[in-house]
Amino acid sequence: MPSPLTAEQPRPTAAVGAPETGKPPSGGRDHFFDNAKYLAIVLVAIGHAWEPLPPGRLVEAAYTFIYTFHMPVFILIAGYFSRNFELRPDRVWKLVTSLLVPYILFEILYTLFHRALRDPDYSLSLLEPYWLLWFLPALFLWRLSTPLWQAVRFPVLVSLAIAAVATVSPAADGTLQIQRILQFLPFYVLGLRMGPHHFELVRRTWVRVVSVPVFAAGMLLAYWLVPRISTSWFYRKNSAQELDTAEWTGPAATLLLFLAAVVLGACFLAWVPRGRSWMTALGTCTLYGYLLHGFVVRALRYEGFYDRPFFNTTMGTVAVTVGAAVMVTLSCTPPVRRLLKPLLEPRMEWARQKPAPAAKAS
Repeated sequence: MPSPLTAEQPRPTAAVGAPETGKPPSGGRDHFFDNAKYLAIVLVAIGHAWEPLPPGRLVEAAYTFIYTFHMPVFILIAGYFSRNFELRPDRVWKLVTSLLVPYILFEILYTLFHRALRDPDYSLSLLEPYWLLWFLPALFLWRLSTPLWQAVRFPVLVSLAIAAVATVSPAADGTLQIQRILQFLPFYVLGLRMGPHHFELVRRTWVRVVSVPVFAAGMLLAYWLVPRISTSWFYRKNSAQELDTAEWTGPAATLLLFLAAVVLGACFLAWVPRGRSWMTALGTCTLYGYLLHGFVVRALRYEGFYDRPFFNTTMGTVAVTVGAAVMVTLSCTPPVRRLLKPLLEPRMEWARQKPAPAAKAS
């Protein structure tokens, strides 16, 4: 199965295409999803670029707001395009080369990068993903679990229960960021259960109209919440005990954050362009933007770029926002893909075991 951020979409089984007719484009690809992935990766890069900015309530509120839904949208779309995944040798091999191999390569690259700029003694550990690399092993494990969610009854509710239990399980805070894998799991399962008609629903005009006051209310709520709760809840990487709160807050936060992400995610998708545009091709290469923008953000942070007084101003925040959007866009362009394709999309046929010849009938 191809990586979700670069995957070629399968031919739709129902109408999810052009806004006028509701039919898929002639090539069988719905450009809506490529556009959504591009806009989501821009939000991811902007959020990461905002992290080192000097403290400010408005920036923190905007940061909290987009962190509520940008990764859930990504994961939901990944689940949607994993509906036909099967545990066949060819599918599992593709999964290994598109997720595990890039993970290992970039874990090594980010480790060397961190040693060069920050800590010469920083150790390499494939069981402790470097910063944003957690998503690759997470998606690998989610996809392997796909047959289970296609067989169990009430899969979304079951996955929510698992996520809720994880929030009161400190042991899940360690290796491979299992806490994040379990807490984000419901969005993947929800994507598996969605059909084309669900995405048609969020693309209706009335949803777009309603999304405006919902977004405004969400931003106001985020502004109110900033001094009252820890932003760490939105990372979904710590248990309630680790965040020094009562156990019951973990399951409660799981449900509330899930509902908030679904509502705000639907509002976000309502404004995604439906047809082919300048961003469509970029949306097919978002894995490149995801993996590469971290080098730029961390390098600027380690070199003291954010310490300049300019970045404590409104114009400084705007400059960081625009710069992050431009930087991740350039990382998704075809020249970058051609240059780095051997690293991010390795074929590795030399390492694949040849299938045994079929036995002849007697």
